Amino acid sequence: MKERFSLLAAALWWGSLTTMGFLVVPMLFAHLATPAMAGGMAGKLFAAQSWVSIGCALLLLMARSDRASAPVASAQGGILFILGGLLLALLAEYAVAPRIVARENLRLWHGVGSAMYLTQWACAAIVLWKRTRRA
Repeated sequence: MKERFSLLAAALWWGSLTTMGFLVVPMLFAHLATPAMAGGMAGKLFAAQSWVSIGCALLLLMARSDRASAPVASAQGGILFILGGLLLALLAEYAVAPRIVARENLRLWHGVGSAMYLTQWACAAIVLWKRTRRA
């Protein structure tokens, strides 16, 4: 039962990142009247996505809590990728997003945020891949 729950959390994490970053936000910029409107809405959606990511990563960590703590077991289970994705979500929400909202060196912080989002997406993909391999 715990394996299925873990797989569901990994799928939700990767699927929500994929949908938000590669479908919803580009659609906002394509169809809303101004880039400012699209950017404001995208910021709100990315904040919500950060909390989905944090929740899924924490659920995945809790699902692992009763497993052996050997380094090999941790590496095979993708714990480093779970922790990496969790850290990236937290940094995006509390370090990068406030700078983008404040329009502080917008080009730099938007690039940093985009790179962090793509890296978090890769972490979630690896976690999902590892979960499906065992399922």
